Amino acid sequence: MGWNLFDQLELILEHDKLIDEVGFIHPAQFAALDEGSNSSLNQLANQSPDIILTSRTGDSNSVQYDKTVFWYSNHKLAISVQVLPQLYHAALQAYMSVRGSYKQINGSSSNINSSDNASDRADFKHILEMDILKHTRSLLILSYDFNSAWNSRKLVLSRKHDLSLFLEELQLCALILSYAPKSESTWRHRRWVIKMIAENFQNLQEIVEEESQLVKNIAEKSKMNYRAWNNHCWLVCYMTRSQVLDELKKSRKWAELHVADNCCFHYRRRLILRMLEGNSVKQDEESSVSYDVYTVWKEELQWNELLIKRYMGREALWVHRRFLSHCWIKHFATIGQELSPHLEADNGVNSGLNDFLGEELQLLHACLNTPADGFDDSPAQAQYAASYILYISKQIHLLGEYKLQERLKEAGDLKALLRKTCPEKLLLWESLLD
Repeated sequence: MGWNLFDQLELILEHDKLIDEVGFIHPAQFAALDEGSNSSLNQLANQSPDIILTSRTGDSNSVQYDKTVFWYSNHKLAISVQVLPQLYHAALQAYMSVRGSYKQINGSSSNINSSDNASDRADFKHILEMDILKHTRSLLILSYDFNSAWNSRKLVLSRKHDLSLFLEELQLCALILSYAPKSESTWRHRRWVIKMIAENFQNLQEIVEEESQLVKNIAEKSKMNYRAWNNHCWLVCYMTRSQVLDELKKSRKWAELHVADNCCFHYRRRLILRMLEGNSVKQDEESSVSYDVYTVWKEELQWNELLIKRYMGREALWVHRRFLSHCWIKHFATIGQELSPHLEADNGVNSGLNDFLGEELQLLHACLNTPADGFDDSPAQAQYAASYILYISKQIHLLGEYKLQERLKEAGDLKALLRKTCPEKLLLWESLLD
């Protein structure tokens, strides 16, 4: 029974290359899926013929399969959980068998004596490679963290150098991530595929856009998905400057709607660092950060302040502001008159840094004077604001700017402030301030 069902699964996957969602459900849920499918077909009947034709590509009626085990319609596939053990064992045996044959033919390739034998062996090797891709696809859908199967696919793909196969591989990864959004093995394999495409075929402009949409879709379903955003951060190194600016713009709205998700803000920090890295590569060591990078930083700082005032007590926003202040002190504080009249030196003190510090102190006082509400947002806001000023004071101390250190006294007794806002961390505050 397991082999028969396994053949049906592979037939469905071969028949429809556009399957974009897989689910594992109890057999009792198949009836509800049929009702939903009939409703979708009724809606299609009222649409144009072109849309109907597109939607029926890979029509399930043209594939023979056990409808008590599989449900397949509109590029969606459901599999009964009751047959998963049989399917897995059949897929595993098929994979191990073809992998053994593939190793054997590779090991004996040096003993070829004639051109006819070489041609036959090459044809047989091609068949085995296609079988490996076919069987591992089914196996990985059933067990997505099977690293040996992923490695076998890498081996075959690296020898094929076929762009269409790499693009299909991205589809397979997206399919698995639709139900396993935190599968590290799948994300790792996806990065390998993108790297191979970048090195051997084309630029990644389209893929960057698709990855951005994929991550946002997954992040909506799977909150705080570090692996998805980490994959997106990795892709930044392949982006052009215009793509970086575009990603900053597109991810801004998403971040506004998910202010507690530090992953998205981490991604924005990676984009800003990419701009700074690209700027340093193009310019001499003695030249300054360009004004357009400064403008991006300034807009990000103002936007962050708006979010802090709108959404009180969100630690992710304050962590992001620490990064922005660090960027200022490291990349902008010492540029002197090079961005004049935007920043000028005054009496030995960088007036740009002086103004920046003044604005941060104003933000501190605004957060400390926030009216209390019925929640814990106001105390948390005061705590994050006070610890943020402590962070800035440490950064300025490293610069050795005495007048700026004097300016920090406007914040008042920092130790008393920290003791009041977060008494449970008193030992930490004392050690940092001493």
